[in-house]
Amino acid sequence: MDMKELFPWKREKGWPFDESFSSLQKEIGRVFDDFTRGLDVRGRSMLRHFDPKVNVSENDKCIRVTAELPGLDEKDVEVHVNDYSLSLRGEKKFEKEEKDEEHHVIERSYGSFRRVIPLPEGVEREKIKASFKKGVLTVEIPKSAKVQESARKIDVKSE
Repeated sequence: MDMKELFPWKREKGWPFDESFSSLQKEIGRVFDDFTRGLDVRGRSMLRHFDPKVNVSENDKCIRVTAELPGLDEKDVEVHVNDYSLSLRGEKKFEKEEKDEEHHVIERSYGSFRRVIPLPEGVEREKIKASFKKGVLTVEIPKSAKVQESARKIDVKSE
């Protein structure tokens, strides 16, 4: 039996409701996905993975990497460097316990992140410094004297 025979109307190409229903179905699916992302079966938030904001800036003397890490302490963060990249890694753990005569609630959440930033040639890896203040990690990566000397400004001309 052909499925088309089950419908009491004739569907022709370009039927006006196809696109509307398809778009509505996708939007409802997206809303439910966004709503349930990061929730456990009881509806409480569970932090499994978080993506900190990381900025990379550069001037003539160094490359500066800053990462916003609210709720973390310096002991929760690791900074590693190798020949090719700078690696930032951290963990966020939260535990809250409430007790009274009628209730005993323990909430826990956990999250971790890892970001790898490629490093160019000509940086002095042995002189890299990292500091942590008020939830912001700052990593200073100095450029070698050779790279600093070879940098030059290029004039931009309009046509």
